[in-house]
Amino acid sequence: MAHLKVSNLRKSFGSTEVLRNVSFEISEGEFCVLLGPSGCGKTTVLRLVAGLDHLDEGSIVINDREVSNLTPRDRDIAMVFQSYALYPHMSVFDNMAFSLKMRKIPRNEIDCKVKETARLLELDSLLERKPKELSGGQRQRVAIGRAIVRNPKLFLFDEPLSNLDAKLRSTMRIELANLHQKLKATTVYVTHDQVEAMTLGEKIILFDQGEIQQTGSPDEVYHKPANLFVATFIGTPQINLLTGSLVGKERKLYFESGPLKIDVSSKAELKPFIKKELTLGIRPESLSPGEGQIKGNIELIEHLGPETLVYVGVYGNRIIAKAASGFQINRGEEISLALAETGVHLFFEGKRITA
Repeated sequence: MAHLKVSNLRKSFGSTEVLRNVSFEISEGEFCVLLGPSGCGKTTVLRLVAGLDHLDEGSIVINDREVSNLTPRDRDIAMVFQSYALYPHMSVFDNMAFSLKMRKIPRNEIDCKVKETARLLELDSLLERKPKELSGGQRQRVAIGRAIVRNPKLFLFDEPLSNLDAKLRSTMRIELANLHQKLKATTVYVTHDQVEAMTLGEKIILFDQGEIQQTGSPDEVYHKPANLFVATFIGTPQINLLTGSLVGKERKLYFESGPLKIDVSSKAELKPFIKKELTLGIRPESLSPGEGQIKGNIELIEHLGPETLVYVGVYGNRIIAKAASGFQINRGEEISLALAETGVHLFFEGKRITA
C-alpha cells in the first residue's frame, strides 16, 4: 500500500494552464475519487502521478519517496485506462502475464499470480480466450487483473467504466467496491460520473477549471458543499437555487426572493449577511408536498417508480420537490411544499456560509 502526497502541481499545455497549485494527500489503503466535468484537469493529475506527463512545478511523493522525475516503470504503480488496451492476439492469461514476463518473473510464479488473480475476478474459466471472445465487462476485468498481478503500491483508474452500458456499469461498481475491500489497495480513481464517485469513494476530490473545489467524504461534499459549483455538480436532480437577500424582522431572519419569503431564523451564523445578496440552495429531497412556506403551481410530474419528482412554478422560478411513489396531482394545481430545515444551504459570493 502507498501513501500519496501531491504538492503544488502546475501544468500547462502551450499557453493553456490546465492545473493550478493542486495539492492533496491520499492515505494508505484509501479509495480516492478525482471527480469533475470534462476538461477540469483530473485526468492530467492522474497522468502526472503515473509519470505519463511531466509536471511544470510541484512534487509527487509516494511513501516518502520523491517520484516526480522517475519513469512510470520506476514508480511502482499500475494504471487501468478508459480503453481496455488489451493485446488482441493474446489470450486472457497472456494479457495478464505480459508485464510479469517483461520483468523476468519465474514462470511458475507468473502462473500462480495470474491464476490467483483470475479466481479473484472470476476469470479462471476464460484464461484461454482472446479479447474478442469476451464481453465488455469481462475485458475490463482482464485489464484490472493485469494491474493486480503486478502487486503495485498504487492503483490508478482513468474512467474505467465509461465504455460500458448503464446496467454493466452498475454491476462493475459493485465488483470494484468488493475488490477494494479484499485488496485494501491505495486507489486513485478518475471519473466525471457522480454516482461512481459517491458509491466508490471514501474520499472525493472535486475539480473544476484546474483547481480543487472541495475535498471530503461523499456525505461531506453532498450535505456541506463548499461552494455553488460543488452544490450544483453533486446531486440528481440538481439542487434548487434561488437568488435573493437576507432580511431581519422582529428578531427573525428571512430569505426573500421577490414575493417568496423563507424563515431561516435557526441559522444564527447568517446575521452578518443581512441585506446582502445571497443564493439559497435546497435539495429536492428536502422539499415535499405538505403544509409549508413555499407555494406554487404544478408544471410537471415525473413518475420514476420508487419516487415522484414534482416540478413547481414559484414566482417565476421552477423548483423540484420529491414525493412518494404514486403521488397524484394535476398540472396547474396549486401545491404547498414543506421544507426540511437541514436542506437549506446559503451562499454568499458563491461560497457556502451556512454551518
